[in-house]
Amino acid sequence: MKFFVDTAEIADIKELAETGLLDGVTTNPSLIAKSGRDFIEVTKEICGIVDGPVSAEVVALDHETMMREAETLRKIADNVCIKVPLTIDGLKTCKKLTGDGTMVNVTLCFSANQALLAAKAGATFVSPFVGRHDDNGFDGMDLIRDIRLIYDNYAFETEILVASVRHVVHVLESARIGADVMTAPPSVIKSLFKHVLTDKGIEGFLADWAKTGQSIPTE
Repeated sequence: MKFFVDTAEIADIKELAETGLLDGVTTNPSLIAKSGRDFIEVTKEICGIVDGPVSAEVVALDHETMMREAETLRKIADNVCIKVPLTIDGLKTCKKLTGDGTMVNVTLCFSANQALLAAKAGATFVSPFVGRHDDNGFDGMDLIRDIRLIYDNYAFETEILVASVRHVVHVLESARIGADVMTAPPSVIKSLFKHVLTDKGIEGFLADWAKTGQSIPTE
């Protein structure tokens, strides 16, 4: 399963990229606003840090303006992935862009039927929002299971990009189900490293090593 980070904070992206675990980045207008930086400038910088897809979202709601915005965004770098909402105009834009060889991430997916439409429109990625689904009394992971089944039934090439990931269990369940990608805030990805027994083991090793009075030469 690919790991994308959901942020526009450059320091966090660089830190995770250095681990070798980061496959891409997702952004949205809210994350760009939170960064306090120019949209084009920050997107270009992110594209220079990671080799994988960097989702940059259009803000228009009509097809014609979406296409004009997408034209500006895809000039930023070759690894820009245009992000569009799951609406009729969004899917028109998706079909046109993917037909030209541009990566497209169809976002704000909340049903398996919507995911089916995105795949038929040729989306590179579809982003079902599991956390927000949970917030409204539904099981977000059941949504991922349904999409996985449908995509496998018809051999769709659209990748399932699990979004609105709130905690490590969402990551684990996404991997179990066979999602292609998950995108999470830096804090969730960093929490995957943590385990009380790992910390306890390191503490014990260091205590035993200190008793030896030795040190490992570093030169």
